[in-house]
Amino acid sequence: MIVLDLFSGAGGLTEGFYRQNATFVGHVELDNHACNTLKTRQAYWNLKKQNKLDIYYDYLLKKIDRDTLWQKANLNKNEIINSEISDNTINSIFNQIKTNMKNKNIKEVDVIIGGPPCQAYSIAGRARIGCAIENDPRNYLFKYYVEFLKEFKPKMFVFENVPGLKTAGKGKYLKELIEEIENANYHLELKELVATEFGVLQNRKRIIIFGWNKDYFKTFKYPEFEKIDISQYKVSDLLKDLPKLEPNSKIEGLNKYTEKSNKYLQFSKIRSKNFNILTQHITRPTNERDRKIYQITINKWFKENKNLKYNELLKIDKSLVTHKNTKSFLNRFNVVKSNQNFSHTVVAHIAMDGHYYIHPDIEQIRSLSIREAARIQSFPDDFYFEGPRTSIFKQIGNAVPPLMAESIAYKTFNILTDLHTQKC
Repeated sequence: MIVLDLFSGAGGLTEGFYRQNATFVGHVELDNHACNTLKTRQAYWNLKKQNKLDIYYDYLLKKIDRDTLWQKANLNKNEIINSEISDNTINSIFNQIKTNMKNKNIKEVDVIIGGPPCQAYSIAGRARIGCAIENDPRNYLFKYYVEFLKEFKPKMFVFENVPGLKTAGKGKYLKELIEEIENANYHLELKELVATEFGVLQNRKRIIIFGWNKDYFKTFKYPEFEKIDISQYKVSDLLKDLPKLEPNSKIEGLNKYTEKSNKYLQFSKIRSKNFNILTQHITRPTNERDRKIYQITINKWFKENKNLKYNELLKIDKSLVTHKNTKSFLNRFNVVKSNQNFSHTVVAHIAMDGHYYIHPDIEQIRSLSIREAARIQSFPDDFYFEGPRTSIFKQIGNAVPPLMAESIAYKTFNILTDLHTQKC
C-alpha cells in the first residue's frame, strides 16, 4: 500500500498501516512534538526492516541521543511534514508530497488516511468551548481532506473521527462532508466502531469512514470486522507487570518489569515475551488533598462498586471540596476499573487533568503514568513518545488505538489486493 497520512498525530492509525507493510509518501501534522514522535517511530520501522533494532533499543536505554538514532536509521525527515493545513500551506504540502513520491519512484497514492482534530466535534469539546464552537475553524478542516482527495485521487481513503461528528452543528458538518466527498468522485460508508471489538481493553467509540474512488470501484461494501472476545481479560492485565510508583516520579530502564509478560500483553502486541525495556513509566504530581479524594474514589469503587459523586465529599470531608459547583459535573473523579474487561475512554483531556484516570491500586494513590495510558490505548511498550509530559498525554489521548488501526489497515490492504487481482 502506498499511503498518505493526514492529521497524523502521534501515529496510532499510522502504526496500524506500518504493520501491514505500507509505504508512506508523507505524514502531515501540525504539532511539533507529535512530528518528532512520528520520526522516532519511523526510525523504529526502518531499523526493524534492516534487522538492526539494537540501535533503537540503545536509544530507549539512553545510550544514544535522538539525533544519532535518526541518523543511524536513515530517516527521511521530508516525509514528516510539520505544518498546519490551510489555504496558505496546502500547495507547498502538495509539492513536498509529490517530491517524496518522485524520490521513491511512486506514481500514485493507494489510500489516504487520517482524521481532522476532533475537539470541534466531540461532545466534551463542545461543552468546554461553548458558543464559540460555532466559529471554530476546525469545524471545516475536513474540506482540506477533500482537497487532498482531489489532488492525489487515491483508490481509497479512511477517515476517522469521534461519534460527535454525527451531531455537531445539528448534523450539518457531516452532511457537508458527505456531499463534498461524493462531489470529489468518491462513494463513502460510515460506521461507529468500538475499540473493545478489536481486542482493545477500552470502551472507545469512533466513526470510521471508508471511501472508494468511483473510477476504480463499481461495487462498494463496508468491510466486516470479526469481533474479538475480550471476556477472558481484565484491565488489570494491562497494569500488573508495571512497578509501583508515587506521584511525580518515574521508573525506566532494563529489567524493571515486576512480572513476565502475560497472555493479553502478547496478544495485543503491547509487550512480547522477550521485551524487557521499560520506558516512560512517569507520573504527574498530585497534591495531598487530591490524593485523599483518590483514596475515597478507589475505596468506593472496590467496596461499593460505585463511582464517587463530587457532592458526596460534602458529607465525607468538607475540606476536600474546592469547587463551588456541587450540582453538576459530579463525575470529576474516576478510577480505572481494573476488575472489568475494559477501561473508560482515554481522551486528550488527560493531558490537563489526571482526576478522571486514577490508578486502581490503593497503595499507589495517583493518576495513570504515561506508559499505563499508552497501554490502555494499545500502544506497544517499544513505542516512544517525544515531548514533555503534557504533550505526550495529549498525543496518547488523541490517537487511534494501534490494535484497532491494524485491523482497519488489514481490511484496506485486502480491498486493494482484490482490486488489483480484478484488474489483472
